[in-house]
Order: sequence, then C-alpha cells, then structure tokens
Amino acid sequence: MKIALAQLNYHIGNFESNTSKIIAAIGKAKEMGADLVVFAELAVCGYPPRDFLEFSEFIEMCGQAAKQIAVACQDIACIIGIPTVNPGPKGKDLFNSAHFIENGEIKQTVNKALLPTYDVFDEYRYFEPATSFKCIEFQGHTIALTICEDLWNIKDNPLYVSSPMDILINEAPELMINIAASPFSYNHDEERVVVLSDNCRTYQLPMLYVNQVGSQTEICFDGGSLVFDASGELLDEMNYFSEDLRVYDFSDGAIQGLSPIRHNAQNDIEQIHDALVLGIRDYFYKSGFTKAVLGLSGGIDSALVCALAAEALGPENVTGILMPSMFSTGHSVDDAVALASNIGCKYEIIPIKEAAVAFEKMMAPVFKNLPFNIAEENIQARSRAIVVMAYSNKFGNILLNTSNKSECAVGYGTLYGDMAGAIGVLGDVYKTQVYQLCVYINRNGEVIPQNTISKPPSAELRPDQKDSDSLPDYDTLDKILYQYIELRKSSREIIAAGFDEQTVRRILKMVNVAEFKRYQTPPILRVSPKAFGMGRRMPIVGKYLS
Repeated sequence: MKIALAQLNYHIGNFESNTSKIIAAIGKAKEMGADLVVFAELAVCGYPPRDFLEFSEFIEMCGQAAKQIAVACQDIACIIGIPTVNPGPKGKDLFNSAHFIENGEIKQTVNKALLPTYDVFDEYRYFEPATSFKCIEFQGHTIALTICEDLWNIKDNPLYVSSPMDILINEAPELMINIAASPFSYNHDEERVVVLSDNCRTYQLPMLYVNQVGSQTEICFDGGSLVFDASGELLDEMNYFSEDLRVYDFSDGAIQGLSPIRHNAQNDIEQIHDALVLGIRDYFYKSGFTKAVLGLSGGIDSALVCALAAEALGPENVTGILMPSMFSTGHSVDDAVALASNIGCKYEIIPIKEAAVAFEKMMAPVFKNLPFNIAEENIQARSRAIVVMAYSNKFGNILLNTSNKSECAVGYGTLYGDMAGAIGVLGDVYKTQVYQLCVYINRNGEVIPQNTISKPPSAELRPDQKDSDSLPDYDTLDKILYQYIELRKSSREIIAAGFDEQTVRRILKMVNVAEFKRYQTPPILRVSPKAFGMGRRMPIVGKYLS
C-alpha cells in the first residue's frame, strides 16, 4: 500500500481554495501511484477557524466541500480533517474530526479526544471530546488514525492522560497515522520529534504524521511532516515552511525503502527568519493585499522589517517612509536611504518637524510652558503615524508595525504612534534576536547597513536620546523578560537565579503596567513558545505580587 502525505497551506474559510488544493493533491498523489492520501487537521476549513465554527452555514459549507472531495476520490482514498456535527443530545455541537473517504464515499469518521485549551489553543470552546475509538480498515490493513494532540503525551510523564491509542492498540493496528495542525515556535520541531518517536516506541508501530504549513494571521505552521519506524527512528521529514507531497511504501508492517536519519534541525534564528517571511507573505496574500508601507527610521528594527517584507512580497511592493524630526541625526536618513538602495525598494522623505511644531503650538495654551517631556516626544511619534497611515489610505499600502518584543514587553513605544500597524512583524522577537537576524540577513553580503547594526539604538525623540536612558541594557533586559514571559517565573525565582533584585522588580513592573498598550496593538507573528496576544491573556487592571 502506498500512502501520500499532503502538506498544504490552507486558508481559513476559503472553501473554494482549500477544496481545489485538496483535489489537486489527490490527483497528483494518484499520478504518483498512491492508494491513500492524507491531509492535515481541519484541512477543509483551515485551522484555527475559531468562532466561524459557531455559524451553521460555515459547518454546512464544510460538509459540501467534503462531498466535492469525495467525488474526486475514485481509485484512491483520502483522509481529511473537518469539523462535524455532534448528533448526540449532550455535549458541544461539534467534533474535531477526520473523514476516511474511499470510492466517492465517506466510509468512517474519527473524532479527536484530547482537545487543547492552552496557549493559542481553545478547542474545548467548540468541540466535544471523543469517547469511542475504532481503527479504519483499508486494503486489508488496520490503521490507527488519530488527530494531533491525541498523541501529544508521553507515558512516563506524571501528567499523562490516556490516549485513544491505548484503546486502538487492542485492535492490533499495523500503522499509526496522525493528522495535525501543530503551530510553529522555534523550539517546537525538536519537541515534536521526541513526542512522536516516543509514541512509536510505546505502541511498537510505525507512524505517518502530516502537519500543515502556512500562516494564519499570527499563528504560523512550519510543516515538517514526519515518518517513523516502529522503534521510533525518524525515517523522513518533509520540507519546512513550504508545501510538499511525498509517497511512502507501507508493506509487511513497515515503511519500506527508508533508513533512519537525523532530525534536520535549523538554528533558532534561521527558523525565526523563515517563519517571519512566511507570516508576512501569507498575511498579505490571504487578506488580498500586495503592497506594504513602513516607517524607516534608520534604526535596526525598521531596517529588519523592511528587509523581511522585501523578501516576502518583493522589493517593488515595499515602500519606506523616512520621517526625520528636529532631533533626527544625519546618519538616520543616510542609513535608511542606504538600506532602501540595497534592497531596491521605494522610499519617500517626509519631514515631520513642521507638523510636530504645529501640534505643540496648538497645545501651548493648555501646556502653559510646562517643561518638554514625554508628551512632546509622543506628538512626534503620532505625527509619524499620521503620515504613514495617510500614505496607506491614499495608495493602499498596508502598514507594517516594527516594534520588537523587548519594547512591547516594557511599554517602550507610543500608543497610536510607532505601535500602529496592521501586523506586528517583530513583536515576538527580542531586541537581542533582532541583531542576530540582521547578521543572518547579511550572511551573503550587506543588506542592512553596518552602521544601522552597530550604532546605539535610539528613538530620537529628544536631543542625544538613547534607549539605555530608559531601559536596562538589552542583554540583561531580554534575559529577565524571557524568564518572566516564556518560562513564567516569579520575581522571587528570577532573583534567586542571580539577577539583581531592583532590576528584576523594575522590569516586571514595567511589563505589567504596559498591558493596556498591548491590548491595543496589532496581532503579532508568533515565533516563540509564549507570544503576546491570544496565547498570553493577562488582566489589564490586575495586581500580582510575587
């Protein structure tokens, strides 16, 4: 029996596109001699559909798409992920399901049992967990079909929850197939290999695992579908960050013709780069946009975003707006112009001095000669936001936000100013990682000017301003932020790890006070295990002392 894994990029709610892709992949798999082709979790509607699932029409359209796909399954079978209606009188209205389709008919439906409700997941909001399990039979083979987290457990973990496989194994299956929607974070590929390999050893069965690829607003799926033998040895892994389709020969209880390989682990920065490029590209493509605009300050964050956007969309579709103020240094404009020249993107120079002065004059009767402070600084940042949004409105370019995770964490940014934008490109990338990404971008020659990388970072909103005037050095700041945000350590634990107590308490207070800002910023491309946004839900007015 030959089985194809179809690793595709789906579009949530775009049934025409998803169905067309699935049917095309069925045809290609048939040409390659496959007997069965396997698609990812909720492939029919895209993942995560969220509250689209609450519309009966949406569920009906899923069913109609499944019927179209079934018609295409002649002389080949397929497995597709799809939401289905729970016919029972109790529980949630829906199941997270997989259809097994053969000869134009839906022969069997398998439902997901272990519904994730952590981080970016909220499946129990919509789905009823399965309580009954049965293998599928195809061409004389017994196959244990499961959905994503149904295998995301390890028996030696004290928190182990019984898996459907504990029941399905009693039917003596010959093969495990797992269909998934496994979001990307830079450390998740290693975890995935370990967990799935452990399942193979536990149940002494080979496994075919198919993930999806592509970005759905803030969540990115990296692909990397996997094949294991019964001893847990990795036999193959499909492409990362791109679509792929491969056929595997299963016979005599094993995947034939493959030898064990090592996991092809990319370093964190390379993975983050690829995820950000995919995230930008899919955000624009799936939203129907083609052109981007951003403020180019001559600083490292906007330079990196511009380079990533040019790679994702093509430099001809990216415009940088240089907006010098009375406090901007000459090298800021020079560095931004050099960047645009290196990339080949369009740029405009629109000074904001006159606008900022006009706002200050307008406010003078109210400010009553009070000293220059953050109010005047933020007038400059918001003047820039007006300029880039005016350009966006006039020409249809979508604004990219350039704030990094370090700034987002401590509130070092102006609400309705430099925190504006349709999508936050670097909001899950610490400042120290920004520097590493710039080095990676320049690996084959200078794209981002060296002066942009080497000069001290500054918002240039007052004379001789440096980020270090307001923040601890980024190396210290990012290490403490990582302990607090990703590792969820308390101030007591972070201090015990050797960090200065006064610095720790100052930083954590800044993070907590800035929560109201983060609620009003754009969605952020998620690349870490704990990103701001839907995966980190903190109260705005809460008070937490640890």
